[in-house]
Amino acid sequence: MTEATFTAALPIAQPTPVLNPFLHDLGVEFLEMENGQARLALDLTGRHMNSWQIAHGGVIMTMLDVVMAMAGRSMSSDLKGVVTVEMKTTFLQPGGVPGGRMEARGKAFHQSTTMCFCEGEVWNGDKLIAKAMGTFKYLRRLKSGENMKKLYGSD
Repeated sequence: MTEATFTAALPIAQPTPVLNPFLHDLGVEFLEMENGQARLALDLTGRHMNSWQIAHGGVIMTMLDVVMAMAGRSMSSDLKGVVTVEMKTTFLQPGGVPGGRMEARGKAFHQSTTMCFCEGEVWNGDKLIAKAMGTFKYLRRLKSGENMKKLYGSD
């Protein structure tokens, strides 16, 4: 599937900085990515809930990971890819219920030639839900598709 076909099949509010089927499936909306800062949002539905019918912690951590990575990527002049090296998350209160909207905000606060250090927050309205700190490694463009099979030794 090409990026154009994929984007047409799964419309979102704004084009994503990279093709990521998982984020499209979650319904993540990309709002901003520039000058070491990034924002994204998610309208909560039943598929985002845990057994207590509040936003699942994994959804919140995914938002934090992605928004910090986006902030880090925006610091690179050639938009190199990044991978998460380390992430520490603190959950402060429940994330929200179906019908709510969470917004993640990320900021890169230090970068070297190979690493970027970021912080992120997830908000539901005026309530701070979670905070995170993350370390990300810059990479050259990753191989994809058939090249990944070769990399991992599978047919």
